[in-house]
Amino acid sequence: MSENNAYILGTDHQELHRLGVQHQVWASEAQHGWNTANFNAGQTLLDLGSGPGFCAKELAYITGDTGKVIAIDKSPAYIQHLKELAELHQLNIEGICTDFNEMQLNPNSLDGMYCRWAMAWIPNPEEILKKVYDALKPSGKMVLHEYYDWSTHQVEPRLEGLTKGIKAAYKSFGDMDAELNIGRHLPGVLSGFGMKITSIRVMSKLATPSDFNWQWPKSFYESYFPRLAEIGYMSQEDVNTALKDLSVLEKTPGATLCCPLMVEVIAEK
Repeated sequence: MSENNAYILGTDHQELHRLGVQHQVWASEAQHGWNTANFNAGQTLLDLGSGPGFCAKELAYITGDTGKVIAIDKSPAYIQHLKELAELHQLNIEGICTDFNEMQLNPNSLDGMYCRWAMAWIPNPEEILKKVYDALKPSGKMVLHEYYDWSTHQVEPRLEGLTKGIKAAYKSFGDMDAELNIGRHLPGVLSGFGMKITSIRVMSKLATPSDFNWQWPKSFYESYFPRLAEIGYMSQEDVNTALKDLSVLEKTPGATLCCPLMVEVIAEK
């Protein structure tokens, strides 16, 4: 399940597992957003940037037999995984493999949309969100979970090698043609469409080695640091040192890891 340029972290089996860990860490936050937006049975919901379908599956249980989830992602492997998931659990999910720029949504067709970590990686989030806005029914809602400030990603005690790896990751994201911290701009973007911002909620996670939240950044380091060496942001020696520091940190009493600051924005048409 490996594809070139489909995802910044790839789409291989290691990344599929990492996305599963990531979803478990953030599942309660996603469900909180869906409940706040009153996503319900019988609705048609869009999962924008669905990946392999972890959220689409849960949303399909919410919409039920009388509703529908439309899941859009540009990875053929992930859409295939999602379709197999839907068939296995007999869920009403329509998986569509397309780039956001090419996606076609019918006007007045959606009751709601959920999007997590998709706007941070594209150069034209406002244009894509306008497409979704035009497809929403009156009173339809968007629930977005995006980074507010990735630079809050830090460890204590500060270990030089691991800190260097985190900074290299941040630089690699900053060099992209996208706004990583798009979450801070979303209220203004959505208000510009004429939407009503109904909720803004900061989402922060401070992990310790003994809790499950730790597995989210850990799986990211183990997956992305080697890729940073491949693309020239770290040397292999830097990668080895960073991962060795991670192992040391896990054995350090009182160690903490502050994950990147996230924000939830909910808006109504």
